[in-house]
Amino acid sequence: EERNGEFYVVVKEGFIPEVRVSKVYINMLNDHKDEKDVRSFVKKKLESATWFVDAVQQRKMTIQRVMESIIKRQPDYFHSGERSLQPMILKDIADDIGMDISTVSRVTNGKYAQLPWEIKELKTFFSEGIETDSRGVVSNTQVKSRLKEIIETEDKHNPISDEELTDMINGEGYKIARRTITKYREQLKFPTARLRRKL
Repeated sequence: EERNGEFYVVVKEGFIPEVRVSKVYINMLNDHKDEKDVRSFVKKKLESATWFVDAVQQRKMTIQRVMESIIKRQPDYFHSGERSLQPMILKDIADDIGMDISTVSRVTNGKYAQLPWEIKELKTFFSEGIETDSRGVVSNTQVKSRLKEIIETEDKHNPISDEELTDMINGEGYKIARRTITKYREQLKFPTARLRRKL
């Protein structure tokens, strides 16, 4: 959520269901004070339910902290868009919030953020770094974004080969190998130049 040029995290309530322990179990515990097996059964169920409620709350808090850390690390992205995304890996966020990488991976997997301008899959915030001539290390998302732009606007009767794409991208100051350009093109779901050609 954006307020006065600042971004804030709001975890949607519908995203994580509200969970409470039913009073039925608490009443059952009181109604069967003298029945040891019933008390034991209900007590176990209450402990399980309480653990589950706590786990849901913990997950909500973790998602909040992960998103706050992403916003802090990527201010340029939130103000200028995809081209301003900086390299960032799961470990960066895990270190920021003092949690294990596997925990960050779990809470970001298959989750989306509703931004003012788009819905973005959380895992797309994470990217490798690419060296440039003058701008230091930038996110590979920038290269993918530029690659997509070039292919979408190319002459469909004379599409650009991976080798030519590499020369064009490197001509803009990036330092990237042809095989990496091929990998990114495939990730963007574009076929080879030969298959993109229109007769």
